[in-house]
Amino acid sequence: MPAKVDELVLRIEAVLFAAGKPQSVKELAETLGAEDHRSVQRALRMLARAYEGRQTALEVAHVGDRYALQLRADFVETAHAVTPVDLPPRTLKALTLIAYHQPMRQSLLARMIGEAAYEEVSKLRGLRLVQADPVGATLELRTTRVFAEYFGIPSTRPEEIRRFLTQKLGVTAAAVAPPEGPEPAVEPTDAAPGPETPPVAPDAPLAS
Repeated sequence: MPAKVDELVLRIEAVLFAAGKPQSVKELAETLGAEDHRSVQRALRMLARAYEGRQTALEVAHVGDRYALQLRADFVETAHAVTPVDLPPRTLKALTLIAYHQPMRQSLLARMIGEAAYEEVSKLRGLRLVQADPVGATLELRTTRVFAEYFGIPSTRPEEIRRFLTQKLGVTAAAVAPPEGPEPAVEPTDAAPGPETPPVAPDAPLAS
């Protein structure tokens, strides 16, 4: 990359770094307020070439019609060996339930682990392991690409994650079964929404 880097290239790099999911050219253009999609496409190619020419563990990967700033395949195992955070048992339980049942409503998680669900969801969102999207009076929870990379799962598809939890971690359906009865129509008023995190496409396989 030349010494005088196009500002658009740097802005796209910043968005890809912060997004936590692959971004299409259209999404990048909308985020950056760029009307010319071709300029965004050119900047993406410049950024990808720049990473190809660097000695770095990162790459700009083309995932379908989207782009992601992610670890190169050779370094995923290395990164997985380093635990970024020591998750307390309650937090790990909440994460396991979300991963197994996703898309999972926060109101259901609260029925399963109590009022602590709101604090745990906020914590997991802050760690970028979980995303939350408003659905009616509650939030719909999903794991993110960061979650998949952290646990070494080669896909963000819910069915692949459930298979991993079952085969690799020994999680059974009975152990994570939701309580019987309908969910409440409205969550408690003290439900903490937590910090905003960008959504992740649940069916997007991780690029190698």
